[in-house]
Amino acid sequence: MLHPITMNQVLPLIGIVAPCFNEQEVLLDSLAKLQTLLLDYKKNNVIHQDSFILLVDDGSKDNTWELIENAATNNLHIKGLKLAKNAGHQKALLSGLLAFKNKADALISIDVDLQDDIHVIEQMIHAFNAGSQIVYGIRKDRSTDSFFKRKSAHLYYKFLHIMNVNVYYNHADFRLSSSKVINELDKYGEVNLFLRGIYPLIGFNHSMVFYDRLERTAGESKYPLRKMLSFAWEGITSFSIKPLRMVTTIGFLIFFGSLLMSLYALYSYFMGNALQGWVSTVLPMYFLGGVQLLCVGIIGEYIGKIYLEVKKRPRYVIEKIIE
Repeated sequence: MLHPITMNQVLPLIGIVAPCFNEQEVLLDSLAKLQTLLLDYKKNNVIHQDSFILLVDDGSKDNTWELIENAATNNLHIKGLKLAKNAGHQKALLSGLLAFKNKADALISIDVDLQDDIHVIEQMIHAFNAGSQIVYGIRKDRSTDSFFKRKSAHLYYKFLHIMNVNVYYNHADFRLSSSKVINELDKYGEVNLFLRGIYPLIGFNHSMVFYDRLERTAGESKYPLRKMLSFAWEGITSFSIKPLRMVTTIGFLIFFGSLLMSLYALYSYFMGNALQGWVSTVLPMYFLGGVQLLCVGIIGEYIGKIYLEVKKRPRYVIEKIIE
């Protein structure tokens, strides 16, 4: 049920930002649903008449950009932004937010497959009108996920908490951000982007809306297990130095354990109980070698991130904008 804004209130100009990567199967259907939603909101005085939809093409290899370009050319309230090459979901989303940060009172980010329920967007807008600068979309549960995905996601959020990474449980990138928040977001210049971790750092008044996750109607997920694991590691290493501290702790424990083993070996030698054999030599060697490689790998991951940051290369390149 729509709740129009009273006459003494100014209608907010809202933009819906949807990153797209090889989404030709689902794009037109999703766009039609978003257009219908915006028309209803405009008709019922929920949002400003100039509110719009922005579709960001993240270097798609199919006909996604052609569909976006055609829609944006024939409809004043549909905008298109094309990146010169695939930059990744987070950077594509950021490019849309920053390019249109001063062209709307608030921008709502959502994946173009519309598995996030668009009908709670009205609740986001009313929360914004009530003073919230950020409104997070939170999944009520994960009943539609597979057992593996449900359990792995639960463990991931718990691990993030242990690593002191401040994120909201079951929140992805479905959120409303005011123009004030996006202008502050623009000051965060890191190359290794993890937006759901950056937003809680910004502050401002925020609120949450809850929704049920929907099934994907067409196409396939652009986040297979490999990308999900990579994204998870990105979130941990971009916001926490605890893995580095764990390396120090592991090193201390191994040193302490080795010291105890040395004392035991000396005791056995003087008591005449020393045993000949390769097990006591080879197993510790393999164990310590494995731990050293693990520690070097973790340290190398952080050095790699430093390398990417200090070069200060552009996070994305915009090829074309259709307004």
